[in-house]
Amino acid sequence: MRVRKAVALGAALTLTALVSACSSNSSSSSGSSTLNWWTWDDKQAAAYKVCATDFEKANPGVTVKISQYGVTDYFTKLTAGFVAGKAPDAFQNSVQFFPQYADQHQLLSLDDYIKKDKFDLSRFSVGVDSWKYTDGHQYGLPLDWAATGLYYNTDMLTKAGYTTKDVQNLNWNPDDGGTIGKMIAHLTVDTKGRRGDQPGFDKANIKTYGFGQLAAKDFLGQTTWSSFVSTTGWRLGNKANWPTQLNYDDPRLVKTMDWIRTLVAKGYAPKIGTFTNTVSDVDLLSSGKVAMETGGSWTASTFAKIPDIKVGIAPTVLGPDNKTRAVLSNSNGNTIWAGTKNPDLAWKWVSYMGSEACQTKASATGTFFPSIPASMDASAKALKAQGVDLSVFTDLLKNKELYPSPDFRNGAALQDAIEPLIEGYFGGQKSDSVFADMQAKTKTILTQK
Repeated sequence: MRVRKAVALGAALTLTALVSACSSNSSSSSGSSTLNWWTWDDKQAAAYKVCATDFEKANPGVTVKISQYGVTDYFTKLTAGFVAGKAPDAFQNSVQFFPQYADQHQLLSLDDYIKKDKFDLSRFSVGVDSWKYTDGHQYGLPLDWAATGLYYNTDMLTKAGYTTKDVQNLNWNPDDGGTIGKMIAHLTVDTKGRRGDQPGFDKANIKTYGFGQLAAKDFLGQTTWSSFVSTTGWRLGNKANWPTQLNYDDPRLVKTMDWIRTLVAKGYAPKIGTFTNTVSDVDLLSSGKVAMETGGSWTASTFAKIPDIKVGIAPTVLGPDNKTRAVLSNSNGNTIWAGTKNPDLAWKWVSYMGSEACQTKASATGTFFPSIPASMDASAKALKAQGVDLSVFTDLLKNKELYPSPDFRNGAALQDAIEPLIEGYFGGQKSDSVFADMQAKTKTILTQK
């Protein structure tokens, strides 16, 4: 199962569970203050400790307590904290749950602080509007950004007769798969060493799939099918932000999904459920079970550390016009709890986290992409010295080939309703008619309050 920033955040939001597990908000005694900040990302929890140290030095008497919880528990704990009055002062937030928290008045509007400090929102590369609610107020600052790339086993590519240049500008179309379709077939190898485009190829006995898990139940397709269909001009929502329906019944998406099923039918890509949920993209590439796959930018440094295997990174595909590349970008945000007892200090911390000084230091590990371009450049430079080339992702940013994931209401309910239908489609239990059913469901779910 792929690790995705937005999609994996499907924890149920119960209002009664785990209240006792939540830490209290900022407290002060004897002139000292403790500020609590939460995240689900263990890498960012570690990375931002350097900022916390600097912040504490600049603000004597202040302690920043960073707490990290696994994503399956994170939002349940957070919601329980709201109910108990013990939520963290500030926390990493997902666009999937932002609307619900804003509706519940659990988030502090940042407009007055931004105006007072003349805080320049243009410093961020992407994601500012993702944290502006329907009431026009800004409730969060971009904390990071993410994109999708093509990761491939360089030895397998070379043995198949390809060069790194060949994989840099692959094109795609839903009719014959384009140049990437041909490459996927040739990279696929059966247990007797025959390739997918060679006579006698046995699709029932595969040693190495040419491509990874495109047949996935991911209802946003962030690191799976989205980078393919987006090149046709298709977008997830009927509006760029706060859509009232998702465009699942668009013929461009249906043809894309049909093409993915042909990859599976021909033995070039695994069926949904072939690998267990605990098998990651990195596991698949390192084991030799797949030659190439799409994956999140946040896994770049992890791929680079696979022992005894050199992994290359290429941009996602160009579209049917051989010109257009379009990649969905998700940006998590930094928000302040409306119930904090120390809002000024919470803003001071959140705004410092949104500074070039902090983000440059925190992102030196390359485990996440900072939302400030200058910090991103510094991170890319530091990682390049360690042998990790992030230019594929920085080029997407500079070439304006990224587009933001839309904000929408009821993300958890939408995920629960749509993912079983996609799974049924790729599992062979549903036909193309399922996409009209999916779109109809979104009209109901997205407009519920």
